[in-house]
Amino acid sequence: MMKHIFQKGKDATKPTFLLLHGTGGTELDLIPLAGKIDEDASFLSVRGNVLENGMPRFFRRLAEGIFDEEDLIFRTKELFEFLDEASQTYEFDRKNVIAIGYSNGANIAASLLFHYQDALKGAILHHPMVPLRGIELPDLSGVNVFIGAGTNDPICSPLESGDLEKMLENANAKVNLHWEHNGHQLSYSEVEAAATWYKQINK
Repeated sequence: MMKHIFQKGKDATKPTFLLLHGTGGTELDLIPLAGKIDEDASFLSVRGNVLENGMPRFFRRLAEGIFDEEDLIFRTKELFEFLDEASQTYEFDRKNVIAIGYSNGANIAASLLFHYQDALKGAILHHPMVPLRGIELPDLSGVNVFIGAGTNDPICSPLESGDLEKMLENANAKVNLHWEHNGHQLSYSEVEAAATWYKQINK
């Protein structure tokens, strides 16, 4: 089980947002973001099950930028199964889930896409890295992905953002790569760009 908050939206036809915080965050962090993207949508906000020096994360890392790949795969499966359970408990459409993740949360959202064909309908990834290299991605036809990246992001290089875009596009996902110049910060203009993108794909 994962610690979480579920809030039913005003409109059941809208996607359910899966909210995934950054390192040291909690399930409360991204709730304001969900409202900015679509205030009528339901959301499921989850807290990472791993602690690093007391800070919640979604999977272990060996060092800054070096992921514990075994744990990443295990935690991705755990989150995938939790989504299946939660969709039954809260009666939302499992096929209509869009992840909104920041940093570590964006990494595990990307990992869901890398490992499972039917995990997500779409994703808003704020400052993600490539979760895993050297694996074949499932066919992601029909999946829309927004990547918010920083030209001067010290944690996630622009090269990494470009790699992730290419890998997702090679798996047939539709990717919108948006650049900011605020380091690893999640800026208001980046959230605005994500909201604009979301409105376009949900016309």
